[in-house]
Amino acid sequence: MTNLQNLIISPQADLRAAIAAIDRGARQVALVVDEADRLVAVITDGNIRRGLLRGLSLDAPVSEVMNRTPTTVRIEDGVEAARRLMRERQLHHVPLIDAESRIVDLLWIDDITRAARRTTPVLLMAGGLGMRLRPLTESIPKPMLQIGGRPILEQIIENLADQGFTRFVLSINYLGDIIRDHFRDGSRFGVQIDYVEENERMGTAGSLSLLPQYPKEPMIVMNGDLLTSVRFDALLLFHHETDAVATLCARHYDMQVPYGVIDSDGTRLLGIVEKPVHRHFVNAGVYVLSPEVFDELEPGMPLDMPDLLARLTDRGDTVSVFPLREYWLDIGRIEDLERARQDYHRES
Repeated sequence: MTNLQNLIISPQADLRAAIAAIDRGARQVALVVDEADRLVAVITDGNIRRGLLRGLSLDAPVSEVMNRTPTTVRIEDGVEAARRLMRERQLHHVPLIDAESRIVDLLWIDDITRAARRTTPVLLMAGGLGMRLRPLTESIPKPMLQIGGRPILEQIIENLADQGFTRFVLSINYLGDIIRDHFRDGSRFGVQIDYVEENERMGTAGSLSLLPQYPKEPMIVMNGDLLTSVRFDALLLFHHETDAVATLCARHYDMQVPYGVIDSDGTRLLGIVEKPVHRHFVNAGVYVLSPEVFDELEPGMPLDMPDLLARLTDRGDTVSVFPLREYWLDIGRIEDLERARQDYHRES
């Protein structure tokens, strides 16, 4: 049975408490329970991320995002009814309640089935020149720079492997033989690794067209020079819940104006805002692409990911935005590499 105490929060809790419960329970859901242990609502990881996209702060009450009418199963109906319900409605979790709506357990798809979501293929883009990291990248590709004694790309693969992903494709170009010689077929890391090689610069999405076979299920695509602690199963669940053909991970980026910004009406001063901070969502370099996305590819033709996503939105497809709240660091500059190394030693 699930340790319910890790998942339970009160109706008076804020989003910060809900996130803590979701992270503790590792079920992408928190249960809102009243003083009599009756189930009031559920909050999924996706509910919270959609709230953050709406501009909610972590101090906002859970009532802003919680689902007050969750699908549940009565204890007398049993696990078989839950299994059937999950399959019919493509649900990943169902609360088990008694006749008084008191929470008894949380049934989780991975606990009662052998659903193989980890067959999801992962494409890691590892062919960049790393110009901003020169001279470090003059003789070694950027994804092979070391943090804590191991290449960045090795840490990415091991993180995904720890989460159950085993099928990888590495897109290589600049000094690609170094990457291929290090990882080979992936067997020493407990995974399967294949390669596509760009003979010319293909853009950030062009190497997708080089795949010998297009995937038959959603594929994770990720830059091979970034570190993140995101749960990729939560990303895939969000992709499914939003009925998207593509999902783009986004990260908050703050820009501070170093001066007092003037608000005026013609020549009349209305006010001065001193050094305001503007917050934006920026591309985090992690994507989920469903099989139909590959219809937009032209074999061998260069293509950047923003252009591919624009094609999808132009044809009316849903492209979802998944806001990252977890650790994320793009290692594009020498100062980023040094920060990653400092973060590693702090966590060690």
